[in-house]
Amino acid sequence: MSLSMLKMYISFAGILSLFIAIGLIYISRYKSKGLFSIITGIFAYLFMIFGGIVIMYIVFSGPTT
Repeated sequence: MSLSMLKMYISFAGILSLFIAIGLIYISRYKSKGLFSIITGIFAYLFMIFGGIVIMYIVFSGPTT
């Protein structure tokens, strides 16, 4: 597997984690209450941080040859 394809799959994982974060934030704020809301909010922001770090790595690692 080439480096370009590996970066593509890693970026897909980052994008997917950002979409999961969006869904969990929506559930946390509008659909749940109490302790479940806090837990889903924590997981949402963890997914958002992970996705942001992955995307930042892909963008700043530069082009492949």
